[in-house]
Amino acid sequence: MTIRAVVFDVGECLVDETREYGTWADWLGVPRHTFAAMFGAVVSQGRDYREVFQEFRPGFDLSEQREARAAAGQPEHFDESDLYADVRPALARLRADGLWLGIAGNQTVRAGAILRSLFTGDVDLIGTSDDWGASKPDPLFFDRVAEVTPFAPDEILYVGDRVDNDLRPGAKAGMHTALIRRGPWATIQWNSEEARTLPTFRVESLSELSGLIATFNAQGC
Repeated sequence: MTIRAVVFDVGECLVDETREYGTWADWLGVPRHTFAAMFGAVVSQGRDYREVFQEFRPGFDLSEQREARAAAGQPEHFDESDLYADVRPALARLRADGLWLGIAGNQTVRAGAILRSLFTGDVDLIGTSDDWGASKPDPLFFDRVAEVTPFAPDEILYVGDRVDNDLRPGAKAGMHTALIRRGPWATIQWNSEEARTLPTFRVESLSELSGLIATFNAQGC
């Protein structure tokens, strides 16, 4: 088997979401450290992160509130300053290695437009859950990744920060997976049995991928 394509998740893989979640705390009128503490508690319990909002405002509808924020001149936003420091060098190195590169995550149409403005020319494909009508961990999302990538599933490496949303469904789709250790999910899940045994690679930085893939391919694993 040979890895020929690398597809990246977005949040806490390419984009540091600290600022974005901070703005949600502000929108809710909750101290940022309190919001962060509740976020960690919900994640550690294996609950959907959207339940964090319910803890502070029962009945909270995330989609509706995104629209309300946009109408109030406070839309979701990230830019170059929110990218992790290893993203640009890692993409450049993987591209130089001759690998096909993609970005695919659970993102809105607006976020997809921001991604395209940031990564035009750096990757071969950018796809979002809103584009495809399927969100991780739905198998349909990974079916779509496989459809738009010009290689077989077992030639694709999906890189993400979550066992539940990224590694488990990616592996079930027949892809290789890599777990990047950053953000709340990977930090909390890092020492779990699945996190230690399921991924093809476990990395602290995206800069490790080039060497790991080269070694993997050379060994014909």
